[in-house]
Amino acid sequence: MRGERYWEIDVARGTAVVTMIIFHSAFDLNFFGVLPLSVSGGFLRMLAYLTASTFIFIVGVSFTISYARAARRLTRRDLALKYVRRGLSIFGYGLIITAVTWLFLPSTYVVFGILHFIGVAILLAPLFARLKPTDLILASIACILAGYATNAVPGPWPLLWLGIHPESFASLDYVPLLPWFGLVLAGMAFGALYYPEGRRRNRRLPGRSRSSAGTRSSSTSCTNPSSSS
Repeated sequence: MRGERYWEIDVARGTAVVTMIIFHSAFDLNFFGVLPLSVSGGFLRMLAYLTASTFIFIVGVSFTISYARAARRLTRRDLALKYVRRGLSIFGYGLIITAVTWLFLPSTYVVFGILHFIGVAILLAPLFARLKPTDLILASIACILAGYATNAVPGPWPLLWLGIHPESFASLDYVPLLPWFGLVLAGMAFGALYYPEGRRRNRRLPGRSRSSAGTRSSSTSCTNPSSSS
């Protein structure tokens, strides 16, 4: 039996889908030379970061709700396997994106994009599921600060996933673990505070959403928040 959906989460996710479509439309128009637009700075760049941040924050919120509900009906082993399978599945979709972009856009193919990141984040999130909200917030701040430090340090290709990359690195979509996992942890803290045990704390709000955009969209939607060049 599926758990109750919360309209506010669906609306936030649906809004992010709309902003993602706007950004990618502008990106494609510029990339294919149809219309010269500045997608690496200014408003469109801010829109890309806002969209990615929203999706990734919702990953954390949704994980907290899902994990709390699953923990009530699954054994510890089955609970762990559930998120291992889900994380590897999403990471596998990321590898498909890697293969396709490597074939058609070898100079800027996606090595570790939004899908790779979400897959790894879901694998890691259960390790933090039992932390208190204050501890999650502290861990979130630590990840964000570490991200700013690692991104300023050039390094070898094998550390791309962490946020360290060669100075010549360029990719259509790059979402390293640091600092972005900090937003997942922030979302988990929010979920623990406002959706304890997978239930909304404020029961005065309606419980279900009829928003088709939010309901059908997925936090695995592709964004381009931090392509490096």
